[in-house]
Amino acid sequence: MSGDDTLARLAAVIESRRGGDPDASYVARLFHKGTDAILKKVGEEATEFVMAAKDGDRPKIVAEAADLWFHAMVALAHFGLTPAQVLAELERREGQSGLEEFALRKVRGREAESTKESGP
Repeated sequence: MSGDDTLARLAAVIESRRGGDPDASYVARLFHKGTDAILKKVGEEATEFVMAAKDGDRPKIVAEAADLWFHAMVALAHFGLTPAQVLAELERREGQSGLEEFALRKVRGREAESTKESGP
């Protein structure tokens, strides 16, 4: 079974909880609380991942990475996005120099800023 399958199954479960009973489902509760609660949880899990990594605790790093991925997937679903879209972006970047990708993003950011400044 591939990781893609696992992510797709988990995404389907997360999506199925949207609109569910917040008293019966943790994910439904997050959706019910909204954007700020979801993003706060992603931030908390990111911090816990960093702390586990700083400690070098390999099993805890894996556990915290799983928590972070899960909550990031809840955030993706909240914004109408899927893991498949993230995987497609990673595939698009595959084989591209990280330095080149970073430089390209900086150029795109400057172009977007100049478009905003010039207005409609």
